[in-house]
Amino acid sequence: MRWYNAEHHHSALGLMTPEQVHYGRAEGLRQRRQQILQAAYCAHPERFVGGTPEPPALPTKVWINQPKEIAQ
Repeated sequence: MRWYNAEHHHSALGLMTPEQVHYGRAEGLRQRRQQILQAAYCAHPERFVGGTPEPPALPTKVWINQPKEIAQ
């Protein structure tokens, strides 16, 4: 469980670990990734044929088992 929660970067979580998302560190890490990507782009723009790179978006909701909607 430690590997899955603290070391494995999930594509559905914007390449963050569940622990980073759960403890609120994901946005700061995403901003840091953006700075690193921007520096790489400025140093070698020819490597980025699609333009300025962006880190993956963070999820707005995370579920292990999504609760069922209750009809009202």
